[in-house]
Amino acid sequence: MIITLLQQDIAWADPVENQRRSEAAILAAPLSDLYVLPEMWSTGFNAVDEDITSLQWMKEMSARMNAAVAGSLSVKAEDGTKRNRFYFVMPPSDDCLEGKIEYYDKRHLFSYGNEQLHYSAGEEQKIVKWRGVKFLLQVCYDLRFPVFSRNRIDRLENASGKASSECLYDCILYVASWPSSRIKPWHILLQARAIENQCYVIGVNRVGEDKVCQYCGGTEMIDAYGRVVASCPDDKITSVTCELQKDTLDSFRRKFPVLDDTDSFLLCSK
Repeated sequence: MIITLLQQDIAWADPVENQRRSEAAILAAPLSDLYVLPEMWSTGFNAVDEDITSLQWMKEMSARMNAAVAGSLSVKAEDGTKRNRFYFVMPPSDDCLEGKIEYYDKRHLFSYGNEQLHYSAGEEQKIVKWRGVKFLLQVCYDLRFPVFSRNRIDRLENASGKASSECLYDCILYVASWPSSRIKPWHILLQARAIENQCYVIGVNRVGEDKVCQYCGGTEMIDAYGRVVASCPDDKITSVTCELQKDTLDSFRRKFPVLDDTDSFLLCSK
């Protein structure tokens, strides 16, 4: 699978300008299967105004590129609460003529930055399957809480009663507004999540500055060995296109089946 990671500066509370910038970046990297934008890519972090136009833009770009478009937005949920919502938008297909939209509401709200005063936390994991690859959706601060993102072996049984097994997911997507002052933990934790879960990990972070922080990027893809497969240079508005090699990942998991020995437990939502 071909994936383009978009490391962008974000114009504060200006969805139209950020849509323009994102569109230009996506069009400059054609033929990808997935485009990943940073956390709150259309407004900047903690711009609490509801964004009512950017999801439609994501749908239009997904259809135009025949690819998935992923990134988080500041939205008002159906129950009236505000959410930091990570959308994964897929293009129209024979099975779904309107295109399919999946989403994950950020569970771990950043209390150090008062995110919990403006947003409500999500409670459920979200795994999305796209073109044969299963993605776990996560947002920024979630990176510091490994139990919530723990991979495991899922035991399956087909219609004929034959048993099989496979991992819950193949790649974790982290979209972020992670400040420069804490960028070293960002890199270390991305590598740790990849190694412990035997998966690819993608972290897409912004650059530039807002009213509180400066951001240097650090956007990268990590493989299941903890190696950096692709990365964007720091402090630069840019993108990188990389390949997720599912066959290579599956081969490594069969050769070294670490996840067969994981602890058996369930994470309660409360």
